[in-house]
Amino acid sequence: MHMKSAPHLLTEDRSEYERLLDDALRNAHERPELAGIGQRLNAEQLRTMALNATAIITAAAATEYDHFVQVREESRTPSRLSAIDSVLSASDDGTATGPGAGLGVVVTVLAPVLAGTAAVIFLLVGYLLKVLDPAPSFADPLLAAGWFFAAVTALGILVAAIGLLITALRNSSTQVSADEPGGELPDEIARAREAWRHALLERGIMPFLRDALADPSADPASGAPPRPVGRMPKVGYSGPDFSSPSEGGAAARPTFTSPDFTSPDFGGPGHQPD
Repeated sequence: MHMKSAPHLLTEDRSEYERLLDDALRNAHERPELAGIGQRLNAEQLRTMALNATAIITAAAATEYDHFVQVREESRTPSRLSAIDSVLSASDDGTATGPGAGLGVVVTVLAPVLAGTAAVIFLLVGYLLKVLDPAPSFADPLLAAGWFFAAVTALGILVAAIGLLITALRNSSTQVSADEPGGELPDEIARAREAWRHALLERGIMPFLRDALADPSADPASGAPPRPVGRMPKVGYSGPDFSSPSEGGAAARPTFTSPDFTSPDFGGPGHQPD
């Protein structure tokens, strides 16, 4: 069974690994150790072998990758907290925060829904009563109330849209871009990511491709990685050794002998066995 993904490589980073592998194969002409591409193995065969050996290749840069993941996770925690704070805070000056801001959000969302429902009910009942002959006297007040709630619904939708627009503009103006000089944490993430990419390329991908080209026993159809040499990590298990009977000289073959069975001596009725 082929190993398609490394146990420690997250799904969101697998595309980065494949992109780095494709760049290495695309720029193989710039590296003398990869000059043999196309003679016995082409770029597509090498790519398939490298994808099947993702666990072995990425293990060479496990330390840098763990640091990169840790820094990235630490940077995501303040982002989540700021998103929650923006929902709980109605304004930057602190005039409406906490439960009051939550109540305002609930009223802003529910007011158009409730007003719209009331408008539909009053207008439907009012126009049904207007069909009757003679029409009841309270049909006109119902219609008036229905149109009032319809106006409230339209106003509530307008207020909610304006509030969402203001919130979006406020958050976008206070957001720190990753390219800005003051963003120390994004810079740290970029440095950790670049360190992982460099280690993965120099200690994982390039040695694997070099060994695959140098190993004549590498079979691209099977997807098995080449024999690890040099700095390449070794797999923690190996297959048993099988040899044919003709190898290693003649071995002692076990001998089997059948047990000796003797029939009992039968005689006449008066004969007793010895």
